[in-house]
Amino acid sequence: MAAHQKGAVKKRAWIVFLGESGVSLLPEVRRTYAPRGRTPLLRHRLNWKRAGMAAALGYHAADPERGPRLCFHLKPGSYDTTSLIEVLEQIKTFYAGEPVVLVWDELSAHWSRGMRAWVAEQDWLTLERLPAYAPELNPVELLWSAIKTRELANLAGDHLADVADAAERGIHRICSSEQLPWSFLTHTGLTIHSKTPQN
Repeated sequence: MAAHQKGAVKKRAWIVFLGESGVSLLPEVRRTYAPRGRTPLLRHRLNWKRAGMAAALGYHAADPERGPRLCFHLKPGSYDTTSLIEVLEQIKTFYAGEPVVLVWDELSAHWSRGMRAWVAEQDWLTLERLPAYAPELNPVELLWSAIKTRELANLAGDHLADVADAAERGIHRICSSEQLPWSFLTHTGLTIHSKTPQN
């Protein structure tokens, strides 16, 4: 992890990776099965309405038994500094004021003047910056992939709410699994917990 926003990473903090993605009424086209000679057709409304999704996937730095935990947010349109601060307020409530080290990328809204001013007033929050152009280091990217290749695959909804409902079903599926959130972290090659030294 890169440069610290506020001092050293707290050993008893939650390490929380945050990422955003988007969904629309244009289906996520994926391969599927069909009888030979009958190519499946996706019929959908040519509509560019979009919703933004944000997910915060947290692992406890000192106690692996306490994690992982997943916080999800969905809104019409895309995220900016103001809406991301609303997400962070929800994360504060979600973690009941426990220390959080938030790891995210270099999106301009993440490091804007307004965001930095807000973070400076938060004693529970420390920011860490992912290296540039390294989405493979954020386990939330694997979460998006898991939803888009299953719940959202080939979904041609009539309304944006249909797509949002499918995304939320994917989040519930991942939350109900003990292994998937850990597998996302493992896939990045990052580790949160140091091995216990052998005597």
